[in-house]
Amino acid sequence: MNHQEIRNEFLDFFKKKGHVIVPSSSLVPTDPSVLFTTAGMQQFKPYYLGEKSPFGLNTASCQKCFRTSDIEEVGDTSHLTFLEMLGNFSFGLYFKEEAISLAYEFLFKVLKLSQENVFFTVFEGDKNIPLDQESISIWKKLGVPNEKIKKFGKKDNFWGPTGDEGPCGPNTEIHINNTEVWNLVFNEYYQDKNNKLTPLKVKGVDTGMGLERLAMVLQKKSSVFETGLFNPITGELLKMAKVKPEERIERIISDHVKSSVFLIADGILPSNVERGYVLRRVLRRAIRFGKLLKLDSNFLIPLAQKAIEIYQGVYPEVKSKEAEILTVIQNEEEKFEKLLEKGIKEFNKLSQKGSLTGEESFNLFATYGFPIEITKELAEEHSVNIDVKGFEQAFKKHQEISRAGAEKKFGGVGKDAGYESAKLHTATHLLHAALRKVLGKEVKQMGSDINALRLRFDFSYNQKLTPDQIKDVERIVNEIINEDLEAIKEEMSFEHALKSGALAFFKDKYPEQVTVYSIKGFSKEICAGPHVKRTKELGSFKIIKEESSSAGVRRIRGVLN
Repeated sequence: MNHQEIRNEFLDFFKKKGHVIVPSSSLVPTDPSVLFTTAGMQQFKPYYLGEKSPFGLNTASCQKCFRTSDIEEVGDTSHLTFLEMLGNFSFGLYFKEEAISLAYEFLFKVLKLSQENVFFTVFEGDKNIPLDQESISIWKKLGVPNEKIKKFGKKDNFWGPTGDEGPCGPNTEIHINNTEVWNLVFNEYYQDKNNKLTPLKVKGVDTGMGLERLAMVLQKKSSVFETGLFNPITGELLKMAKVKPEERIERIISDHVKSSVFLIADGILPSNVERGYVLRRVLRRAIRFGKLLKLDSNFLIPLAQKAIEIYQGVYPEVKSKEAEILTVIQNEEEKFEKLLEKGIKEFNKLSQKGSLTGEESFNLFATYGFPIEITKELAEEHSVNIDVKGFEQAFKKHQEISRAGAEKKFGGVGKDAGYESAKLHTATHLLHAALRKVLGKEVKQMGSDINALRLRFDFSYNQKLTPDQIKDVERIVNEIINEDLEAIKEEMSFEHALKSGALAFFKDKYPEQVTVYSIKGFSKEICAGPHVKRTKELGSFKIIKEESSSAGVRRIRGVLN
């Protein structure tokens, strides 16, 4: 059974059981407390808390997920950074008995898997939450012998919440050939930011089964990397490699290339902060390992093309954005390639004393673009100690400085700035909205700077703008100016602002209450101001220069007349 057949079999089964099939959400979640979508339940999180679900009380999905929690384990038989999670969910309609019975029926009756090498785990209980005796009884009622049911603590058999707070509860897992394949979570509690548990009024079911692991079991493979979800990538890698790769390195490169394809397809670009930094980490880690195999320059491109071929029939965005994906990967590979050799020489020099300080490790990152994973792996290969905590402290300090700079750029000017600067600040909102209309909603602000004479606006885009595109952007901005629309200021919660459609850029810096400026029907952003009262005050807008700022980022300079 190939990967598409497995997806279809799962979704068809739950559709027949009364579940609404919901498409995968983006890897960029709406929940500002988390960087990535890591589980199928994230897009349904509000419905466990009482918000009415537009899909009904039962849903099922195949959700694309990205996780770095297991990045050190990538390279073994089953751990990945990008994965697809098959899941079924209920928001109060059914609970443990139905969820366990459905899982049992699908695996052992529909797919006809053998129970010979299968065991089941349940939560053993602790001082706050009792043993999950109900799940034990249900498994036994289905014919599972007592010796195949194992009890574990909170670390293994209690799940959630995603983010700082939310629904959570005990879970029961199905392990096949000593690999966890399906996790059935029973959301019974709400955990707040202080880790306090409160029983939920409505109990819910949240299950997750890794497609890659299920494919490994069904296709009788010894690792997920031997399935059709990886074979085309690893096959291409082996053809290009000039030395026989270690199995672990082959797997890491294949996983990281695939992750990068999906992250870029969802609008993430390499940078030194937040999601962009994570993308940069996995790309540069793949590049470093590729050099160990003496792979040619731009070796990631054919591997990325194979990943796109695998998924283009399931996730059309990877095909429609192929040119952008390959451009971003190529730019990052070329950029890091120039630094890699110099960085390794610097590491070799520093490591002669047998250890690296946190500051030295951070300088490898700041000067040569080495994510800490690369430095750690080099240190392990050369039996050198590194001060990881010292690196984290130096990196945190760097992030705080960067964030303060970004906030300054985002605000552009202080509250006491002159009227000309306020006009240009409003013009950046119009420019941003116009760029998204002309180039697509994937365009995102990457920074801005304003003085009394001009604005500078950086945005995510991988190609030079054509003269016609520049004219269209100018025309749209000036049309809005001439409509003399009001710039409306509103105070609201950050969560409400996001739900209302307001754009936000530096999500972790915002307080609970934010200011939103909107120009009716055209733009809406979280922003501290200052702004003019009506667009007519801007006069007219002119783009004086469009240029590259960095890989995947363009820059516009503009003036008002």
